[in-house]
Amino acid sequence: MWIYFGASILVESSHKARWGHTPWTIDFHPVTRALPEEVDFVVLGGGFSGLSAATWLRLLEPRKSVALLEARSLGAGASGHSGGMTLAESSAGDLPGLGDVLTGFSSILRELEVDCDLALPGAFELGRKDPLPDSPIAWDDSGDLRAVKQVPGGSVDPGKLVSGLARAAHHAGVLLFENANVEKVVFDEPLRLYAGGRQIRAHRAIFATNAQSLEVSGLAGGALPKFTLALATAPLTAAQLTAVGLASRKPFYTTDFPYLWGRLLSNDGIVFGSGLVHLDDWRGFSEIDIDVGEPAALMARLESRVHGLHPLLRDIRITHRWGGPILIGEQWRPIFGTHPQSSQALVFGAYAGHGVALSVYLGRWAAEAMLGRRALPEWDES
Repeated sequence: MWIYFGASILVESSHKARWGHTPWTIDFHPVTRALPEEVDFVVLGGGFSGLSAATWLRLLEPRKSVALLEARSLGAGASGHSGGMTLAESSAGDLPGLGDVLTGFSSILRELEVDCDLALPGAFELGRKDPLPDSPIAWDDSGDLRAVKQVPGGSVDPGKLVSGLARAAHHAGVLLFENANVEKVVFDEPLRLYAGGRQIRAHRAIFATNAQSLEVSGLAGGALPKFTLALATAPLTAAQLTAVGLASRKPFYTTDFPYLWGRLLSNDGIVFGSGLVHLDDWRGFSEIDIDVGEPAALMARLESRVHGLHPLLRDIRITHRWGGPILIGEQWRPIFGTHPQSSQALVFGAYAGHGVALSVYLGRWAAEAMLGRRALPEWDES
C-alpha cells in the first residue's frame, strides 16, 4: 500500500562523498544545457532504471521528446554503488508474468550495444546446512559455509553499465540532465516539475529514483530505505582462487544468516558485501559516513569476516570500501505501477538487491507500458 503526503513535495539530493570508493568509474557525462520548458516524457532518476526507460521511450516513439533529470550525476545513487551481481527473477522469486530476466537483460544490452563485461557463469547459493557434495567453497563463517545450490546468475561492471546505458540514451536522442534536482512536482495535466528555478511541463512521467525522494515517487511509508556495505580485495592468483573455491568465477550469496554475498572482479580481486544500516527517513543517506558510527562498525565486522573465511584471505589487502542505498518493498516484491497521484505517471523500484538486471529489464517494460503497448503487472496481489 503506497502512502502519499501531498501533491507538491520537495526532493532532496543525498551527498555521496562519504559513501566510500568503488572499484569502477562512470565515464559518461552529458553536456550542460538549459532545461526544456515542455517535453512529452520526463524520467526522474539517472540510474539503471531511468536510463533504460528513457532510452526505450525514444526508440519506441522517436517523434516524442524525452528528458531525463538526475539530481546529481548519472549513477550517483544505487546503480553506481551496486556490487555488480546479476541475478535472475526478483528478491521475491519469480512473479506472475515476469519472464526470463537474465535473457531479457542480455538481449537489451545487445540491442543497445552496451559493453559492461557481462558474464553469466551461474551463481552459488551458500548455506551452513546440506552442502553440495562437490562444493568448491569451504569457508569458516558462523559454521561451515559451503555451496548448497547452483542457480542462474553472473556479474557486470556497474560503471560500464551506467556509462553504456547513458551513451545509448544520448544516441537515441534523450535529453540528459545532471545536477537537475527537482524541488517540486505538481500533479496537474500536464505535470509541472520545478528544478533549477525553472518549470518543466511534461505530459507523462516515470519515477525511477528507487530509495531516494520517496515522497515525490509516492513510496513514502510503503517501502524501507536501507544502506548496504561492500569491499573489494587485492587480486588473487589463479592458484589462490582455486584454493578459496572461486576458480569457476561464479558469484555467491548466502541463503541463511549471517548474510554474505560477493563476486570476482575482472582483475581477480573479490567483492564481498554484507550489512544493512536502517534509516527512519531516506534523507538520512546524506548523513551516512562509512568511516563513522554504525556504518564503520559494520564495515569492520565485514572485514573481519572476510579475513576469517579462509587462511589465504587472512592477510588479504582491502583496496576499496563503499556503500550504497537499496529499497525493500512489501514481502520483498519490486514496486511497479501507476503513481498514486497521477495516471500519467509510473513508478518502479525496490529491487532489494536484484536491481542490476531487473531494473534494466523493467525499464523497457515501463516504456512499453507508458506507451500503452504492454500491461502493467499485478504483483501487489501475488
